[in-house]
Amino acid sequence: MSSPTGPAGGLPVRMPRPRQTGRHRRPEPAVAPEGAPALVLAVPGAPSAASRGLAEEIISIGRSELPGLDARIGYLEGDDAEGAEFPSLSGVLTAVANERTARAEFARAAGHEVPAPTGPDAVVVPLLAGPDGDLLRRVRQALMDSSAAAELADVLGPHPLLAEGLHVRLSEAGLARADRARLFTVATAADGIILATTGGEEAVQAAGITGMLLAARLAVPVIAAALDQEGSVAAVAAELRGSGSAQLALAPYLIGPEAAEGLLDTACKEADCAAAEVLGAYPALGKLAVAQYSAALGITLGAAAH
Repeated sequence: MSSPTGPAGGLPVRMPRPRQTGRHRRPEPAVAPEGAPALVLAVPGAPSAASRGLAEEIISIGRSELPGLDARIGYLEGDDAEGAEFPSLSGVLTAVANERTARAEFARAAGHEVPAPTGPDAVVVPLLAGPDGDLLRRVRQALMDSSAAAELADVLGPHPLLAEGLHVRLSEAGLARADRARLFTVATAADGIILATTGGEEAVQAAGITGMLLAARLAVPVIAAALDQEGSVAAVAAELRGSGSAQLALAPYLIGPEAAEGLLDTACKEADCAAAEVLGAYPALGKLAVAQYSAALGITLGAAAH
């Protein structure tokens, strides 16, 4: 037999905390409105178990930020077949639209008054740190190929949380101090950072904004370079060394799937330096995905990244 404070003779049960009152009361977490559009994460690159695991982790964080969120994953190079292991972005969008229509028809058949649908069926959030023009064109094409009314959200960067993530990845690789106050020394810490991205000149310009934030955190020069432009990384490495940096490091301004295999290894050889890991499933990415979703809908969510 149990009591209000826990089961008799058993382990204690965690009871809900009393709600705080007054000006120190925590804001109530945001919840996705009923019937809100789905968030569809557009994953670039060749589908794989690794990219699926990455996307699922980001989606999981997004759902914790916005309970009740209908979140799906669609692959730019996915399969259009129904029930595919890696469904295409256009296929996922079409399925979302069909489900919305089916729910409305079911409600009408049950005698419920169903208002005309408003807003998009889905909001597509590209799994990209920066504006890779070629990949974004393919995302837009997938939207046109589907039967859904979908909105395209912005990419995840530039953003201070991405600068934080780059700092963490550099420190994990022993290439930067982990603390902002610089209270201890890392013998292998770099004194010049190559911020490597994909997407050409537009992506380099956008990455430069996050690079300035990273430079402020590390107190070392940070210059962006394009992995997919021949000679770009080598030129930035020469510029940094010419200005006095002796120990360089490469920080991939990438989530992961968007970069072709071997690009980072080639860049490290060109720059003759070590590299940190890609951002991967850094927790802030889930927050940023929800923030871009809410921005595309023109709503403010208390759980969105700030």
